[in-house]
Amino acid sequence: MEVKFQTLEAEIEADSNDLIMHPHDDKPRPYLCTVCDKWFTTKGSLNEHTRRHTEEYLYTCMHCEKRFASQGNLIQHMNIHTGRHKCTECGTSCANSTQLSIHRRSHSGEKPFECSVCGKRFARSDTLARHSRIHSEQKLFKCNECGKAFKWLKTLQTHMRVHTGEKPYKCSLCDKSFSQSAILQLHKRRVHSNKRPHQCPYCEKWFQTNTELKHHAIVHTDAKPYSCRQCSDRFRSLDQLKRHLLKSHDEGTWFTCDICEKKFVKRSELKQHVRVHIDAKPYSCRHCSISFTWSGQLKAHLLKSHNEGTWFMCDICEKKFITGTDLKNHSYQHEAMKPYVCNECPKSFCTAATLKSHHRVHFH
Repeated sequence: MEVKFQTLEAEIEADSNDLIMHPHDDKPRPYLCTVCDKWFTTKGSLNEHTRRHTEEYLYTCMHCEKRFASQGNLIQHMNIHTGRHKCTECGTSCANSTQLSIHRRSHSGEKPFECSVCGKRFARSDTLARHSRIHSEQKLFKCNECGKAFKWLKTLQTHMRVHTGEKPYKCSLCDKSFSQSAILQLHKRRVHSNKRPHQCPYCEKWFQTNTELKHHAIVHTDAKPYSCRQCSDRFRSLDQLKRHLLKSHDEGTWFTCDICEKKFVKRSELKQHVRVHIDAKPYSCRHCSISFTWSGQLKAHLLKSHNEGTWFMCDICEKKFITGTDLKNHSYQHEAMKPYVCNECPKSFCTAATLKSHHRVHFH
């Protein structure tokens, strides 16, 4: 019985795509699991592995009731309970000798796998393989809906929420949900927090994010870091460059409204515009039954009707504003600043809205 145990275990490990136990193994592994990013030598091994991602868990551990797709996986798991592969340093039990070998590197600090491009070292070969994609243009993970390809499985999974509409990250302070954790954190900082840890070295104004500070600093330095590859024009922001490429060189993709055929540079602008046609009001007040088309309308309502939120007050004339942008644009009038410059002529304006209105002179 013991011989059979060892033979079956060896067979399972031989099917594994982990090169750590076979450091000189150069077998081709053309079969990729699109769920967990593992490669396999045969289609049969891939099919057996794929069962782990389905509900076909037929084999149950009698000690912890954990379920497995194959008997071999269960046998490996049983080693954790029997202590067959136990670390002598900390007592951790592993499912097989390969996992134990990897675990021991956490004590020794050994990193035998080195990136041939940047020299960074790793404890596992599969970690090195994932890292190597940073230096490669290869994009293995393709969206079945739109054909867009990605280097990382996680990026593809996040992208799929564009098609499914899934928003698993819910704000604990309001009813809004988001497709990404980073967007939720940004929402909390901008909407629910008054903290502004980033200070401008030129005018001592404070900002919530470093990105906002960088955009603001351009007002003082007049820097134009974004250059057009078709001509010699330069721009303050990436959005300005994209608009220029579309309008002047017909490069890029317009987002067109199906109802009125109005064109937009960004998908988010089109999405907001469509609300006008369908009378969508996704922003609801949690204190009363009123709903609004735009988040700014809800913010204004909360301030004026429920005294919730923070007014932005001008230090010079004490006039109050609902948003920091409104206060910033107002302050330009005191400072006689006109940071919004037209790309088509030398005119400049105090606010982005005034500049946008002026653009109609050139494009209509």
